[in-house]
Amino acid sequence: MHALKGVSFELQRGEVHALVGENGAGKSTLIRIITGAEMADSGTLSLAGMVVPHMDPATSRALGIAAVYQQPSLFPHLTVAENMALALERGGAWRRVDWPARRRHAVRLLERVGATIDPERLVETLSMPEQQIVEIAKAIGADAKLLVMDEPTASLTDHEVASLFNVIGRLRGEGVGIIYVSHRLEEVFAIADRVTVLRDGETIATRRIGEIDRSALIRLMVGRELSTVFPKRTVVAGEVALEVQRLSNRPAGLHDVSVSVRRGEILGMAGLVGSGRTELAETLFGLTPAESGVILLGGAPVTIASPADAIRLGIGYLPEDRRRHGVVLEMSIAANVSLANLRGVSRYGLIDGAAERVAAQRYVDELRIKARSVSGEVGALSGGNQQKVALARWLSIEPRVLILDEPTQGVDVQSKSEIHALMQTLAERGVAIIMISSELPEILGMSDRIAVMQGGTIRGVLAREVATQDKILGLALQRAGQA
Repeated sequence: MHALKGVSFELQRGEVHALVGENGAGKSTLIRIITGAEMADSGTLSLAGMVVPHMDPATSRALGIAAVYQQPSLFPHLTVAENMALALERGGAWRRVDWPARRRHAVRLLERVGATIDPERLVETLSMPEQQIVEIAKAIGADAKLLVMDEPTASLTDHEVASLFNVIGRLRGEGVGIIYVSHRLEEVFAIADRVTVLRDGETIATRRIGEIDRSALIRLMVGRELSTVFPKRTVVAGEVALEVQRLSNRPAGLHDVSVSVRRGEILGMAGLVGSGRTELAETLFGLTPAESGVILLGGAPVTIASPADAIRLGIGYLPEDRRRHGVVLEMSIAANVSLANLRGVSRYGLIDGAAERVAAQRYVDELRIKARSVSGEVGALSGGNQQKVALARWLSIEPRVLILDEPTQGVDVQSKSEIHALMQTLAERGVAIIMISSELPEILGMSDRIAVMQGGTIRGVLAREVATQDKILGLALQRAGQA
């Protein structure tokens, strides 16, 4: 099997060239070859008209190639300034460090991307969006001639995306060539000059952005018409499955949260980054137990002091950062799927490997996970397929309530459609779903009701029929005390 088959790709100076395709299309492999992380079997790689016979990471950096990846690669126990210095400063191990200059340089780079992050903060205290911004600033500081951006906005707010686009515009004006990889097609049309489509490891087409529309681009990506990204059907909601009353958790920044979700209902959770959506999900799953308030499951009060309690009660939680918390990359697909339901694949206290593989294969087939074998490592899968494995883990417990935090972040159009279809199917089976999403089209397209958080509490709940982007943003930006 070839990850790439005769791919041709060209980037001009001062151009933003989008690279799109489904997960598994070959985008990541092409990027690894360009940055020297992987060697091509055949073909040529040229930079400024000169053939590069052997590309490795050191050569790539020396030639002015930098990359910003979807998953930040920062050292959590070092400060922002120290992380930037490790990537940008040169010199021997015994040189004297000019700490004030290091700090000033970090501040200047962060200002270039419109960020106000303290360079003395430890990276482990940063949110995912803040880490992404640091990665972008670090890449800019490398004075790159060719910059690869792989899903750079996956965790950014609309304001941060606008700031990033301003930075890209400046870099384009300075003659930097930018390869922009994104599953958010609206961004491709907003920022790119040209777009190249990969499918099954091959170049399908390259078009100037003004010569193609969204529908035609999707057809090239998936090889067929995509009926709908949001396959929403009406489901008659049943009784209340989960309800919280005046829930507070000061360490998590939550106060006086009251909300409910019914069987067969998809409750969208909207709000800006830092509004408390993820913290509420972690509290309901027992990662940070509530300090006060009442949690009702099926109308009965319950105590959720740990994830084990939540799983025992039939609550599943798909976290936002799938690579750190959603899947164990070094473990097999089968082992990942069974992690939340070891009793289901065990006999006499020992895991039955055959039963584990059979159970995993069921979900591989149902979710259309592209994998050679359930015995293969999850880390070898594409992002969309990793997300499906993470979902399969919670399907294995047959959940009453399923909490999904950014379930389609960083996955391709086809995988996004399939995940949405799965959510619809689960709702029709009576599962109560809480979906946290920063994408308003997803919130509006998949939710039966929309709860908007701001400042650690619920500012309002909108019915699907009356919800609009303006109303959601109005509540998300509402200050405490406003009506």
